[in-house]
Amino acid sequence: MVRTALIVDDSPEFREAAVALLAERGFDVLTTAADASQALDVAAGACPDGILVDIGLPGVDGFAAAASLAAACPAARIVLTSATFAHVPPEALRKCAAVAFVPKEELADADLERLFRPEGT
Repeated sequence: MVRTALIVDDSPEFREAAVALLAERGFDVLTTAADASQALDVAAGACPDGILVDIGLPGVDGFAAAASLAAACPAARIVLTSATFAHVPPEALRKCAAVAFVPKEELADADLERLFRPEGT
Protein backbone atom coordinates (compact mmCIF):
# COMPACT_ATOMS: atom_id res chain seq x y z
CA MET A 1 0.00 0.00 0.00
CA VAL A 2 1.46 3.34 -1.04
CA ARG A 3 0.99 6.03 1.57
CA THR A 4 0.73 9.70 0.69
CA ALA A 5 2.53 12.59 2.32
CA LEU A 6 2.65 16.37 2.43
CA ILE A 7 5.78 18.29 3.41
CA VAL A 8 5.40 21.76 4.93
CA ASP A 9 8.62 23.75 5.26
CA ASP A 10 9.79 27.18 4.16
CA SER A 11 13.17 25.87 2.94
CA PRO A 12 13.11 24.69 -0.70
CA GLU A 13 16.29 22.68 -0.04
CA PHE A 14 14.73 20.87 2.90
CA ARG A 15 11.52 20.19 0.98
CA GLU A 16 13.56 18.64 -1.83
CA ALA A 17 15.55 16.47 0.60
CA ALA A 18 12.40 15.40 2.45
CA VAL A 19 10.67 14.45 -0.81
CA ALA A 20 13.65 12.22 -1.69
CA LEU A 21 13.72 10.68 1.81
CA LEU A 22 10.01 9.87 1.83
CA ALA A 23 10.03 8.64 -1.78
CA GLU A 24 12.81 6.17 -1.04
CA ARG A 25 10.67 4.85 1.82
CA GLY A 26 7.71 4.24 -0.47
CA PHE A 27 5.67 7.39 0.09
CA ASP A 28 3.95 9.28 -2.69
CA VAL A 29 4.56 12.93 -1.82
CA LEU A 30 1.44 14.70 -3.08
CA THR A 31 3.18 18.06 -3.02
CA THR A 32 5.04 20.42 -0.75
CA ALA A 33 4.03 23.68 0.85
CA ALA A 34 6.12 26.63 2.03
CA ASP A 35 3.68 27.80 4.70
CA ALA A 36 0.49 26.95 6.56
CA SER A 37 -1.79 28.63 4.04
CA GLN A 38 -0.40 26.61 1.13
CA ALA A 39 -0.62 23.42 3.22
CA LEU A 40 -4.27 24.03 4.05
CA ASP A 41 -5.02 24.63 0.36
CA VAL A 42 -3.48 21.24 -0.44
CA ALA A 43 -5.36 19.54 2.40
CA ALA A 44 -8.64 20.98 1.13
CA GLY A 45 -8.10 19.08 -2.13
CA ALA A 46 -6.74 15.79 -0.80
CA CYS A 47 -5.83 14.70 2.70
CA PRO A 48 -2.51 12.84 2.85
CA ASP A 49 -1.79 9.95 5.21
CA GLY A 50 1.16 11.79 6.74
CA ILE A 51 2.16 15.43 7.07
CA LEU A 52 5.67 16.57 7.97
CA VAL A 53 5.53 20.11 9.39
CA ASP A 54 8.44 22.40 10.26
CA ILE A 55 7.90 24.24 13.54
CA GLY A 56 9.60 27.41 12.28
CA LEU A 57 7.22 28.35 9.49
CA PRO A 58 6.84 32.00 8.51
CA GLY A 59 3.62 33.63 9.69
CA VAL A 60 1.63 30.90 11.40
CA ASP A 61 4.10 28.63 13.22
CA GLY A 62 4.21 24.87 12.82
CA PHE A 63 2.23 24.21 16.01
CA ALA A 64 -0.72 26.27 14.78
CA ALA A 65 -0.35 24.86 11.26
CA ALA A 66 -0.43 21.31 12.64
CA ALA A 67 -3.59 22.04 14.62
CA SER A 68 -5.31 23.49 11.54
CA LEU A 69 -4.18 20.60 9.35
CA ALA A 70 -5.40 18.08 11.94
CA ALA A 71 -8.82 19.75 11.90
CA ALA A 72 -8.90 19.69 8.09
CA CYS A 73 -7.56 16.12 7.80
CA PRO A 74 -8.39 14.25 11.02
CA ALA A 75 -7.02 10.91 9.77
CA ALA A 76 -3.63 12.37 8.77
CA ARG A 77 -0.70 11.61 11.04
CA ILE A 78 1.27 14.81 11.67
CA VAL A 79 4.96 14.80 12.58
CA LEU A 80 6.66 18.03 13.61
CA THR A 81 10.29 18.71 12.79
CA SER A 82 12.82 21.49 13.37
CA ALA A 83 16.46 22.37 12.93
CA THR A 84 16.41 24.62 16.02
CA PHE A 85 14.36 22.62 18.53
CA ALA A 86 15.87 19.51 20.11
CA HIS A 87 12.73 18.45 21.98
CA VAL A 88 9.01 19.23 22.07
CA PRO A 89 7.08 18.35 25.23
CA PRO A 90 4.32 15.73 24.84
CA GLU A 91 1.67 18.22 25.98
CA ALA A 92 2.64 20.56 23.10
CA LEU A 93 2.29 17.66 20.65
CA ARG A 94 -1.14 16.75 22.02
CA LYS A 95 -2.29 20.36 21.89
CA CYS A 96 -1.57 20.61 18.15
CA ALA A 97 -2.59 17.00 17.39
CA ALA A 98 0.88 15.92 16.22
CA VAL A 99 1.86 12.30 16.80
CA ALA A 100 5.59 12.96 17.16
CA PHE A 101 8.49 15.37 16.93
CA VAL A 102 11.70 14.43 15.10
CA PRO A 103 14.62 16.88 14.84
CA LYS A 104 15.62 17.45 11.21
CA GLU A 105 19.07 15.95 11.75
CA GLU A 106 17.41 12.69 12.90
CA LEU A 107 14.82 12.35 10.12
CA ALA A 108 16.97 10.02 8.02
CA ASP A 109 17.12 7.57 10.94
CA ALA A 110 13.50 7.98 12.06
CA ASP A 111 10.90 5.26 11.51
CA LEU A 112 8.66 7.50 9.41
CA GLU A 113 6.76 4.49 8.11
CA ARG A 114 5.60 3.73 11.66
CA LEU A 115 4.97 7.39 12.55
CA PHE A 116 2.82 7.96 9.46
CA ARG A 117 1.00 4.60 9.73
CA PRO A 118 -2.72 5.08 10.35
CA GLU A 119 -3.85 4.02 13.80
CA GLY A 120 -4.99 0.43 14.04
CA THR A 121 -2.82 -0.85 11.16
